[in-house]
Amino acid sequence: MPKRICILIPCYNEDLIINQSLDELFVFLQNLIENQLVAPSSFIAVVDDGSTDATWQNIREYHFQHPQYNLKAIRLSRNQGHQTALLAGMLHFQPHYDCVITLDADLQDDYRTIVEMVQLFQQNVEIVYGVRKKRKTDSFFKKYSAILFYKFMQWLGVSIIENHADFRLTSSKVVKYLEQFKETNLFLRGIYPLLGFCSACVYYDRLPRKQGKSKYSLAKMIAFALEGVTSLSVKPLRIVTWLGFSIFLISIALSLYALKSYLENKVVPGWTSTVLPMYLLGGIQLLGIGIIGEYIGKIYQEVKQRPRYFIENEI
Repeated sequence: MPKRICILIPCYNEDLIINQSLDELFVFLQNLIENQLVAPSSFIAVVDDGSTDATWQNIREYHFQHPQYNLKAIRLSRNQGHQTALLAGMLHFQPHYDCVITLDADLQDDYRTIVEMVQLFQQNVEIVYGVRKKRKTDSFFKKYSAILFYKFMQWLGVSIIENHADFRLTSSKVVKYLEQFKETNLFLRGIYPLLGFCSACVYYDRLPRKQGKSKYSLAKMIAFALEGVTSLSVKPLRIVTWLGFSIFLISIALSLYALKSYLENKVVPGWTSTVLPMYLLGGIQLLGIGIIGEYIGKIYQEVKQRPRYFIENEI
């Protein structure tokens, strides 16, 4: 029996492209329904993550202009970030689907891969990751910063699927368990591998963006990586501990060397040997305090247990 699917699109300031993306996706969804790959009650859902442009107005107009399409949408009261918008949509529309496919509004992730995802879901695969084959369309900086990002995350002990962003299929069963993760600092790419359900990967070539521009600046990419590391790994704290222990051993060796030189009357007063260790140790101490402070900040945010988001409007 065909399953009810939800194609979930989080968007932020996508008024230039949202209508075109919905047109393409509804044609695609109708083909899936006609070929009996999915149930007729399948739908497309949009989460407006507090856009400041005409995105929500365009969504509303599209809904009233195309009553033949099964479009649902919610608007968050303010911008909460991509990961929170994804979770908000998955939880809010959960009663209406058997599985949800998350997809960015720019459609750079090839939505035709959804056919393969649905087929795997019908074979009892609970999570299907969309993984990029290559990074031909990326700039030099974007390509190598992404490679460095995944290697860095894995080195720090975060379990993550390389070259997978947030294009994935998730069964409603998994979403119910995902709801039990109560942390405010969300990093879904790292949480999914922790769930342990039957999973598979499908591979695709990323398409060029049709209009608009990416909302991920360098600063946002760095903040996103930091969010992932501090949310899922304590390895940075251990690195600081081992760094402090290593410097302690080096300082003992240098002390013994200094004592030996003093006893042999070979001591030469020097500015460099005094100042450089001060700079080195001071920098390491500030780095250690900064890392510890980042974790304390996360604890501060979590213990308040504030709601992750508020839904302002719904279609």
